[in-house]
Amino acid sequence: MAEETAIFAGGCFWCMVIPFDQQPGIRHIRSGYTGGTVPNPTYEAVSAHETGHTEAVKIWFDPTIISYAELIEIYWQVTDPTDAMGQFQDRGDNYRPVIFINSKEQFAIATKSKHALVDSGIFDGAPIVTEIETAGPFYEAEEYHQNFYQKDPVRYEMEHAQRQRFIDAHWHK
Repeated sequence: MAEETAIFAGGCFWCMVIPFDQQPGIRHIRSGYTGGTVPNPTYEAVSAHETGHTEAVKIWFDPTIISYAELIEIYWQVTDPTDAMGQFQDRGDNYRPVIFINSKEQFAIATKSKHALVDSGIFDGAPIVTEIETAGPFYEAEEYHQNFYQKDPVRYEMEHAQRQRFIDAHWHK
């Protein structure tokens, strides 16, 4: 059974789960923290900007069913790649958009896709600021953050509404 992982940061990890969770070939998704300097960070420390971590999701997927390139395309469509200091209502470096790669192949795919997005003009010439960084340790978030959209659907919908307006404005023209 083939399995690979992908790690994406694009604002609050609550809203980053469902777009991937609904795809065939996705085996498992966990919300967590990565890209920082402190081992085993807590939500409170990350939110207080004490650790350098970014909220992210780690996705285990079957590449014979869904490719990394397909995951990258989904990623672009659920983030604002022009906002380096947060996503939508989520502000701060812990919400910055980052594609964390774990292989040369992932780097090549992510870079090619980012260049294609720049060339597309979808964002009216605004710079695409999403970073592509080498993945480091990924620390799973506290259990109450996992599968948040299922645990608290009303709050999830409130968080998701602003993101959806942006997606509709840019991707469904």
